Amino acid sequence: MILKKFTEYNKYSYFLNSLAKDLTKFYYSKLDKKFVITNKLKSKGYDPVTTSDKAFEKFIRLKISKKFPTHQIIGEEYGHKNTDSKYSWVIDPIDGTRSYVVGNLSWSNLISLNYDGEPVLGLANFPKMKKYYLNVNQNSAYVFEKNKKKKLKINNKVNFKNAKLAAAFHNELSLKKQLKIKKFISRMQFPCFDALTYCQLAEGRIEIVAQCANKIWDIHPIIPIVRAAGAIITTWDNKNPIIGGNIVVSNNKRNHKEVLKLLKPAT
Repeated sequence: MILKKFTEYNKYSYFLNSLAKDLTKFYYSKLDKKFVITNKLKSKGYDPVTTSDKAFEKFIRLKISKKFPTHQIIGEEYGHKNTDSKYSWVIDPIDGTRSYVVGNLSWSNLISLNYDGEPVLGLANFPKMKKYYLNVNQNSAYVFEKNKKKKLKINNKVNFKNAKLAAAFHNELSLKKQLKIKKFISRMQFPCFDALTYCQLAEGRIEIVAQCANKIWDIHPIIPIVRAAGAIITTWDNKNPIIGGNIVVSNNKRNHKEVLKLLKPAT
């Protein structure tokens, strides 16, 4: 298995732990002010990018390149720095740009370290909430807040009937497909707040999260965090989540099987 080949958790988790703090300092010193918004889709829809997205990505790329100059970097805004390295960094400078634009606190900086294409470490940093989520190996992930850290552990005892379920289709699931999964929709109890909802599942606050249209930079940083907390994560058709797209995360195998069954008509 790919993860067994990777043994340098301490080295890279230390770097990400430091980077999380640097990103929050960078936000308050440079970006906590007015910003410019551009619509990537122009007249075809709405996909905002801000000057802050670009500034964050430049900052992250610079930090990685200085420390690990031979590594690959894949970012939402500035593309792929391609090298021969087995190490690649996947960056979403602001996950939840819409939240950022309107002043919600749930936006984050997402970064994963991939080894041979598999996410092995993930960081979800929330500058406005002054906390961040980070796994330090395959089996341990923490939330860091107020100079303290708390180990993340999903609530795996809750059965499907009592599970708290959050979902968001992000305007990517047609009405026709939604009509095919009425039983799932009737179970949707909570909204999704960007990457924060995945992290809340890792904390044991919620049991099932399903979202549509995840790009690799949306989900790669989340994968190692929720797995280290004990969660199951796949696509809606039960494939490897590294491909992105429609993603579902559950607190145990039995509940995952149940939710996949409800989602199947829409896959």
